Amino acid sequence: MKASITIPNHLSEITLKQYQDFVKIKSEDEYLLQCKMIEIFCNVPYKDVLTIKLSDAEEITNTLNGMFSDKPNLVQSFKMNGKNYGFHPDLQDMTLGEYIDVDTFIGDWENIHTAMNVLYRPIKQRSGGKYIIEEYNPEGKEHMLDMPLEAVISSVFFLFHLGMDLSLLVTSRYLAEEEAGKQHQSQQGLDKSGDGLVQYTNSLKEILQDLKISLN
Repeated sequence: MKASITIPNHLSEITLKQYQDFVKIKSEDEYLLQCKMIEIFCNVPYKDVLTIKLSDAEEITNTLNGMFSDKPNLVQSFKMNGKNYGFHPDLQDMTLGEYIDVDTFIGDWENIHTAMNVLYRPIKQRSGGKYIIEEYNPEGKEHMLDMPLEAVISSVFFLFHLGMDLSLLVTSRYLAEEEAGKQHQSQQGLDKSGDGLVQYTNSLKEILQDLKISLN
């Protein structure tokens, strides 16, 4: 191998921007994808990638592909560009604007950094295991392109399973109301809430499938 290559071994070593650049490639050419994967994730100029032995290139891409099958637990905090960022400590406390940005962009790889800008914020105060995050700043979304992919995927997993839990909660609540004699009104609410949750969890499911991650 002529080129000196640093191969990431963990999703925390890959940025969201790098993954966005990779998913923009619209090609089914196996060798082109292999070259672009090494170029983007290992920060190697394309011309140097072409000088790598085929066997070494396959070993590198196998390592990279193995990382994308990881199912990380929720990343509560990480350090980026000299600042500590924390996951939103109370999602139920989101404003309407925050919710709209998460709901609109969580299923869109090209713009998912907008949703991440809501979910992860600079930590302004920490006490023990708790912390307070900064107020939401819609203008800060571009900064999230440098966040670790591990945090992105972990939050998608978290929201996917949270959505499934919410679906069960909504169903149980409306069934209980039916028992109280509100059948027609409750069924309408159940249908409306259920449709929204299904659409939301389907968006998250598509992201995980793009990463070839099993939901089981």
